[in-house]
Amino acid sequence: MELDIRGGVRAAPVPGATPEERTALRFAPDPRDRDADPAFVARSARENEEDGLDSALVVQSSSWPDPWLVAAWALAATSRLRVAVAHRAGTTAPTVAARSLATLDRLSGGRAAAHVIVGSSDADVARDGDTLGKADRYRRAEEYLDLFHRTLTARQDFDHDGEFYTVRGARAGLFPEPRAELISFGGSSAEGVALAGRYADVYAVSPMPLSATRRQIARVRAAASAHGRTVRIWRHVTVVTAPTDEEAEQRARRIRADALRLTSGPDAGRRLDAVQLDRDRERGRADGHRPVADYIARSLAGAFIGSPETVAARIGWLRAAGVSVVQLDMPLETDQDRELRRALVARLRAAHVRRGW
Repeated sequence: MELDIRGGVRAAPVPGATPEERTALRFAPDPRDRDADPAFVARSARENEEDGLDSALVVQSSSWPDPWLVAAWALAATSRLRVAVAHRAGTTAPTVAARSLATLDRLSGGRAAAHVIVGSSDADVARDGDTLGKADRYRRAEEYLDLFHRTLTARQDFDHDGEFYTVRGARAGLFPEPRAELISFGGSSAEGVALAGRYADVYAVSPMPLSATRRQIARVRAAASAHGRTVRIWRHVTVVTAPTDEEAEQRARRIRADALRLTSGPDAGRRLDAVQLDRDRERGRADGHRPVADYIARSLAGAFIGSPETVAARIGWLRAAGVSVVQLDMPLETDQDRELRRALVARLRAAHVRRGW
């Protein structure tokens, strides 16, 4: 299956006074506060496009800039790059969100998609007024996705009476450009797989060992097949690269040391209420005395570390398992970082052809 290489667009630079500090802090929990920097959004979107990436993700959290608006700014600054907008089901009416997606898609010439999420942290969704537990959020998500999809496709007015939503005479006055990939979804639970099989065009598989990845891909494909559908598989990959494997390993060790130093000083408190740590606490993974340090260690433990050739070979194993959308999450603070990303993209392209949505 054709390869789609994805990057990301942040609303503002990673905090840090130097390229080295910003590189290290990519691997630390994000502070709750994040600015909206229009020049940075436009520049990073253009860099994704110039470096040969197909698409980019704009992420979402309760206190970060609105992802639909960040995505619109990124799309306006580019001509080819496609943008997937992380959208949390439940904080906006599904009919309203569907119109937002359709509008953004029409304005960008068919380059927008929605990555629908249920919220991995109870604490973070509560900040937006959503006090349902995760099981109930998944139950609501099924109704949400049904309404979201109907609004994007229905040519006649429709009514809906459900547990969470009631609408009368709903219909969007505009529609996204027809294509195969408009909605993506994640979630490794049985409920998440079932929803992805029914509604998603792309499924975001969680980082896990290769054997578990194969099993999860088989489950979601079986769920989609039960509805007469197919689904592509998206995998996020954290990358630390350098011209040689040895230099990449040295860089990873330096990043870890710098990240630990930068998050243990006077600024350490800002990291403790990070959304990633909310999630860790709720999953019982942040019970120790060093939750930030533990998070940094896990971030680097799961990274693909090596030269562009070595990283491309590792991604090749994911491709063989069925992954066809690869998101590269890597430091991009220097000209050499950009060169390394272009080299990695070129190696990934050597065996695979791009496709559009």
